[in-house]
Amino acid sequence: MKEITFKVFRYSSNNDRGNLVEYKIPVRKGMTVLEGLFYIKENIDGSLAFRVSCRMGVCGSCAMKINGKHMLACQTQILKLNSDVITVEPMNNYMIIKDLVPDLRRFFDNHRTVKPYIIRYSDPEEFENPTGEYLQPPTDVEDYLQFSYCIKCGACVAACPVVSGNEDFWGPQALTAAYRYIADSRDEGYLLERSHISSLVEGTFRCHFAGACSDACPKGVDPAMAIQLLKRELALYSLGLTKKHKKAGFHRIDWDVEPPEDAPKPPPKSV
Repeated sequence: MKEITFKVFRYSSNNDRGNLVEYKIPVRKGMTVLEGLFYIKENIDGSLAFRVSCRMGVCGSCAMKINGKHMLACQTQILKLNSDVITVEPMNNYMIIKDLVPDLRRFFDNHRTVKPYIIRYSDPEEFENPTGEYLQPPTDVEDYLQFSYCIKCGACVAACPVVSGNEDFWGPQALTAAYRYIADSRDEGYLLERSHISSLVEGTFRCHFAGACSDACPKGVDPAMAIQLLKRELALYSLGLTKKHKKAGFHRIDWDVEPPEDAPKPPPKSV
């Protein structure tokens, strides 16, 4: 095993500025930064605080700054960093709760602000109590599929230079979520429900297109592109040239009809 030095940022309410603390740990092939943090917590210093959940790059909980770049600790192998010293810090642009744990409350408040869900007006009763599904061709799915891969890790906001200088800016994640639903042919809430995304202070046009958000995204969502597409939608609408999207229609399913014999069978119920 190779020995690697971890420089981990430590912070608590009793230490206003925080400081880097060094830990030497044995590293095997394939070991991730998250496993290294667990080794420190379980064998050297049990007071170390960090967020973790799935450990497989899905939940986004372990996003942090590793050797100066925002990454998911569970997806970052130590030896592939090609360094004998690994510096681990909390993400930028967030208040710190403790050590590597950022305060994400504003992040999720901004996400909720853009109403990240499908809104329907043409059939409200069916939408609230569905008896069927909204049919959507594959070409419609392609309009927003890439932007639906966001795992809300917060790395894009941490890397955004606009957020650094303007705390009122909603940030790339929230605006990407807004475009994801605006581009969805099942959604009808664009004009009445999300018109505030055009705000010059918090909204879309505050983005300077630095592209740092897309570089930081661990899932290839490309928030920078989503925001530029959102700018185009707003500009076209202001000129009365916005594209008319054909809305997905509601397809009623007759629940009383038995499925055909060759239909897939549900798994057996466990006893």
